[in-house]
Amino acid sequence: MPRRPARPKTGRQATGVDPEARRRNIVRLRRIEGQVRGLQKMVEEDRYCADVLVQLSSVQEALRAVARELLRSHLRHCATAAIREGAGAAAAMYDELTDLFHRHAR
Repeated sequence: MPRRPARPKTGRQATGVDPEARRRNIVRLRRIEGQVRGLQKMVEEDRYCADVLVQLSSVQEALRAVARELLRSHLRHCATAAIREGAGAAAAMYDELTDLFHRHAR
């Protein structure tokens, strides 16, 4: 099994992440990385604009799918833990969730 990367410098860590969900997201992100490299090549080769736009739309939808999975995990684990922790942590989590929903509703 590959070694997990070092913790982020922010000090914040996800709570109770499902290993299978993490694996699925990593696979998706690697696929997206390949799609983005393909997009770059298409632009470098002056491919037909409509073809590039179709592929770009595909990448955007793939990123949205990863975002949905991460948001689901955040609600299930991180938000639940913060709400159970007490009023202060719950209030901070409500603010964070409101901001997340606002950012992703665009």
